Amino acid sequence: MTVDRVGVSFEPELLEKFDRLIKGKGYGSRSEAIRDLVRKSVIESEISLGTGDIIGTVTMMYDHHAGGVTDRLLDIQHHSHANIVSTTHMHASEHICLEVIVVKGRANAVKELSDSLKAVKGVKHAELVMTKKDV
Repeated sequence: MTVDRVGVSFEPELLEKFDRLIKGKGYGSRSEAIRDLVRKSVIESEISLGTGDIIGTVTMMYDHHAGGVTDRLLDIQHHSHANIVSTTHMHASEHICLEVIVVKGRANAVKELSDSLKAVKGVKHAELVMTKKDV
């Protein structure tokens, strides 16, 4: 892989904070840390447009004893089957379930799916994490 070199100027205080941050995260160089920050920013920008293809996960915690929550979640998932690759379900406690849904497709469609799942009564917490296939 070829790389282009660029120069970056920092105020001394900011550079000290950055060096502590990247050391704590285990980066071997400033360059790799900066590349990761740029990649993240580019991915987030592309995803925010809502039109690109993404892959990701929806992680949910819900109370399966809440009236009809399981049926409602399954109904939403079946209606969005084109965006769902797989699901993993575990019992976190007697009442609480954790479900991880692997998703793919257009960012706006996956966001709509996630928002629909989050809005179901009985869902305690849900979070969508997206990235691009072509990082």
